[in-house]
Amino acid sequence: MEICKYRGYDILPHRQWSQWCVSVYPTRADVPLLSTLRTLAPRKEEAVAEAKQRIDRILSRLAKNQTFR
Repeated sequence: MEICKYRGYDILPHRQWSQWCVSVYPTRADVPLLSTLRTLAPRKEEAVAEAKQRIDRILSRLAKNQTFR
């Protein structure tokens, strides 16, 4: 199984029927759990890219929230 490492997460792409599914798991204790982050796309590269964008959006939102505390 191919694993893509990105910003403290392992992104694991796998086939689900005719689509690519991506599951995301944290690799460090200092990043939030994203257990519900799943995506489907027709191509593996698209699924991984979408997962990376979603990780970026979530981490950016969390960083903004901590700035206002």
